Amino acid sequence: MPVLSEERLSYGIQLPVQSQSTIYAEPWEADAGPEDLVAIARAADRAGFGYIASCDHVAVPRRLADAMSTVWYDPVATLAFLAAVTERVLLLSHVAVVGLRHPLVTAKQYATLDHLSGGRLILGVGAGHVREEFEAVGADFERRGAVLDETIDALRAALGPDEFPVHHGKTYDFEGLGQRPRPAQARVPVWVGGSSPAAVRRAALRGDGWLPQGDPRDRLPGQIARLRELRAAAGIEEPLTVGAITEPLYVGEPGWEAGRRTLSGPPEALAEALREYGAMGVHQIQVRFRSRSRDELTDQMAAFGADVAPHLG
Repeated sequence: MPVLSEERLSYGIQLPVQSQSTIYAEPWEADAGPEDLVAIARAADRAGFGYIASCDHVAVPRRLADAMSTVWYDPVATLAFLAAVTERVLLLSHVAVVGLRHPLVTAKQYATLDHLSGGRLILGVGAGHVREEFEAVGADFERRGAVLDETIDALRAALGPDEFPVHHGKTYDFEGLGQRPRPAQARVPVWVGGSSPAAVRRAALRGDGWLPQGDPRDRLPGQIARLRELRAAAGIEEPLTVGAITEPLYVGEPGWEAGRRTLSGPPEALAEALREYGAMGVHQIQVRFRSRSRDELTDQMAAFGADVAPHLG
C-alpha cells in the first residue's frame, strides 16, 4: 500500500486542466492540454507531492454545463498517461463514481493502472450527484449510496490478490471469472469521498482514508471525531488517512487580486496556517494554487515543496 509521510502533513494536488468547473478552474486552463498536464505532474514529482488526482464524470447535462463545464478527462486514462512520465508521485482518483460501472469493469481498469505504475494507485470513490449521468448508463441514482457500499466490498475482492475473485451481493454477483494482471499492491487503498453523514459513516466503516468535500476548518474536528467514534464502535483498529482540502494558496505576495479566501504570504506563515490541519487530526492536505499560467503554477508548486513543506511537521 502506498505510504504517505507520518512525520508531517503530506500534501497532494488535484490536477488542473483535467476538470474545469467554474468553481476552481483558472482562465489559462481553457487552452491547456496534455503537455501542460505532463509538466505539472512532473513538477509534483520533483516537489515531493504525495499524489496527483483526477476527477470522474462520464457526461454533464446541459443544465449543469455552464457551472461544471463539460471538460472532465477520464481518470484512468489521465493517471495512466501521467504514470508513464513520473516516477514517485501516487495516483489518486478523486473521486471515481464507481456506481456508474460494474465493479469488474472498474477493477480491470484500476488493477491495470496499479500494475503498470508499479503500485502507485489510491482508489478514491464517491457516490456521485448527477442524476442524468446515472440514467444515461442505466445505473440506479436513487440507490447510489447502497450500491456504493456494496461496490466497495466488491472492489475489495476484485482488487485483491485472487485471480478469480468472489463476491455475492444484492446488486453484484460474481465468481469463477479471472482477471489479470493483478494490482502490484497486495491491498489497494480505498479512500472514500464525501461529507454527508452517510459518506462519513462509509469512510469510517469501509475506507482506508477519508476525502472530505469542502468542509470548512471549523467543521473538520467534529467530522474527524465522528470518524473515530464509528471506527472504535466497529472495532476497526487499522489507521485511517484523514484528508482536508485547503483554502486556495499563493506562496509569497501575489501582486494581483488572488481572491479574499486565498492564503498567501511568506512560507513560514503559510506553514503555520496549514499546521492547524494536522492539529485537528488531518494526515494529508490537498492544495490548490492560484495562478495565471502553467509556469506560475509550477513555480508555486516548486516553492511550496522547497520552502513550505519542510515546516509542515
